[in-house]
Amino acid sequence: MRCLLLRRARKHLGRRGVFLLIVGIGQMCWGAGMIFDPPSTAGLRLLTDRCPLSAWAWLWIIAGAVACTAAFLRIGRDWAGFLTAYAPPTMWAFAYAAAAVGGDYSRGGFVAIWYLTIVGIIMWASGVPEYSVPPTPRRPRKGTAP
Repeated sequence: MRCLLLRRARKHLGRRGVFLLIVGIGQMCWGAGMIFDPPSTAGLRLLTDRCPLSAWAWLWIIAGAVACTAAFLRIGRDWAGFLTAYAPPTMWAFAYAAAAVGGDYSRGGFVAIWYLTIVGIIMWASGVPEYSVPPTPRRPRKGTAP
């Protein structure tokens, strides 16, 4: 019974939906981690000057919730999930890059590249069609010309 439910859920979600669900859960956990055990704000001055870290944590949580919700939508309607999944890592990459350029955080460039790889993976996944494998050609019947 459980396997049947999992297969149905997997079929309903498809590859793009499963990706959005994984990214959404990850983003919600990342945001919750920032609320319950706040990390160092080194390199994030560009963001924390505007809002406290807990507000930015809620951005991660809300973006993750939108991505999880969009995972259950049809292909083509899931764009909001991918769009909101881009937002937090893009902002973090920008903040760390600015800190590296400004000399506030020497590791900022490397951390910015790390967040940009996450953005790149999300961008790649948003462009992957649900069924990218071409259908197998039918074999000609016996006695018919190809």
